[in-house]
Amino acid sequence: MTSTGYRRPLMIVAAAVAVLSLAAVAAVMAIAFGGGAAPVWVTSTALYGLPLAFTLMIVLLLDDVRRRRRQ
Repeated sequence: MTSTGYRRPLMIVAAAVAVLSLAAVAAVMAIAFGGGAAPVWVTSTALYGLPLAFTLMIVLLLDDVRRRRRQ
C-alpha cells in the first residue's frame, strides 16, 4: 500500500478554500446589492478560490482512481 498522508490535508485545504470563496462570493453580492464596490482582495478571492478548490478536488479524485486501479 502507498502512503496517503497528503490526501487528508489536501482535502481540508480544498474544502477551506471552497468555503472561503463561497463566503467571498456572498460578500461581493451583498456589497453590490447595497450599491458599493467590493475590495479587490474579496473579489479576487471569489474569482480564483472556487476554481482552485475545484482543481484540488479533481486532483484528489484522479489520485484516488489511480490508487484504486493499482490495487
